[in-house]
Amino acid sequence: MKEIREQDRALASQIQAFRHDMHRFPELSNQEFKTTEKIRAALTEAGIRILDLPLKTGLVAEVGEASGPLVVVRSDIDALPIEEESGVAFTSENAGVMHACGHDFHTSAALGAAILLQQQAASLKGRVRILFQAAEETGLGAPDLIATGALDDAAVIFGIHNDPTLPVGVVGGKDGALTAGVDRFEIKVAAKGAHAAKPHEGNDPIIIVGQIISAVQTLISRNVPSDQNAVVSITQIHSGSTWNVIPDTAYLEGTVRTFSSEARALIEQRFRALLDGLAAAFGAEIEFLWHAGPPSVVNTPEWVAFALEQASDVGFEARRIDASPIGEDFAFYQQKIPGTFMMVGSGGPWALHHPKFRVDDDALFPTAQYLAQLAVNALNKLA
Repeated sequence: MKEIREQDRALASQIQAFRHDMHRFPELSNQEFKTTEKIRAALTEAGIRILDLPLKTGLVAEVGEASGPLVVVRSDIDALPIEEESGVAFTSENAGVMHACGHDFHTSAALGAAILLQQQAASLKGRVRILFQAAEETGLGAPDLIATGALDDAAVIFGIHNDPTLPVGVVGGKDGALTAGVDRFEIKVAAKGAHAAKPHEGNDPIIIVGQIISAVQTLISRNVPSDQNAVVSITQIHSGSTWNVIPDTAYLEGTVRTFSSEARALIEQRFRALLDGLAAAFGAEIEFLWHAGPPSVVNTPEWVAFALEQASDVGFEARRIDASPIGEDFAFYQQKIPGTFMMVGSGGPWALHHPKFRVDDDALFPTAQYLAQLAVNALNKLA
């Protein structure tokens, strides 16, 4: 990465201080009231206009004039219900809440980009809209923001996420599916309890659960083509309360991750059919609840190539990377307009959502410069 110029050092220090403060006082999804006000204050101080939109938390800023194309840059602002163990000097002061996914990094970089864009507003060939989106972790923040009309008439959208598996100084991109579609499921088994010494007098739900655990893996191995990736994971099982009683009920919960809409629909369909069959075979009631989350982030190849080129221009090492089974509600924006979601190296070693997760500050200002240049040159390309 290029060394920070003397004239940029004050802004670099400003957004680093902003990030540290945001990290110290994290807020959960749809509760980001103080975070929103801090962003609003920083944008107002920089003379950046803020759109009047019906948002509970989060906000949208805009730089440039109405003539010309509209480019969108997105950041997210919410934290996670995790007790921090990172050991940084600016560790969370809100018990049980932590920026363990780096949204403080994303927000601060977007703030820096907005200020850099404001410094050259008169020469922009259109408008740049900067989204400070709430509730990414719930998967519902992007649809709420889209409903306000914030993407209406936009030509392209860019987003970034820090990646602790990449070293600082690297930006990664991928054509097509980058992240997975994320769905959650619940399974409720209602059978018949009995004394553990007389199982023939009941209908053991734990036996049924065992069959479910084994059978669901065939949803991948016998339905999804071998050249495609998908995952089904059962992450919770609850049944019974003592050692000598067969319970009446059992509960399972888990997640499905897919990289195509076809695989996503097929797995849900086959999952339901599988449970219907097991219910009939065992004479039990099995309720299946499917909670659809964000679809797969699918990047537009033209804009991936563009974003990698811009990364090189500002001093990053640009790499092609593999897809990841994480979820990201940026995907909802791409259902409306083309764009790309890029990964920015944050140095690790701890993974996203880990209580010891941390981001290297050295990546912050270069990422702000990168977002600003992406927007400027996208306007130039579209004009």
